[in-house]
Amino acid sequence: MTAFNVVRFRVKPGKEAEFVAAHRAPGLGGAAGLRRFSLVQTGDRTFCLIGEWAAFPDIVAARPAMIALLDTMRPLLEDLGNGLGVTDPVSGEAVLDLTP
Repeated sequence: MTAFNVVRFRVKPGKEAEFVAAHRAPGLGGAAGLRRFSLVQTGDRTFCLIGEWAAFPDIVAARPAMIALLDTMRPLLEDLGNGLGVTDPVSGEAVLDLTP
């Protein structure tokens, strides 16, 4: 079953272009089961990453690589507050898939 991971970020002022460029660098492109990867700018200095995966175990297997990639970007990110740190990640299996 298709699975997704979604991560919310807030980038430090003036670091937006560097943050986007860091996602273009090789990192997860060869991850098993990764179907699609999108980085969405949701507001001023706020972004949301959406990964589509073949199955949830693929996300679990890729977590060490995702954390290693995040570690390279931590200096670009602001703490989101409320004990979240620099990311607000969620992941799970799709329970509904509609195609127009």
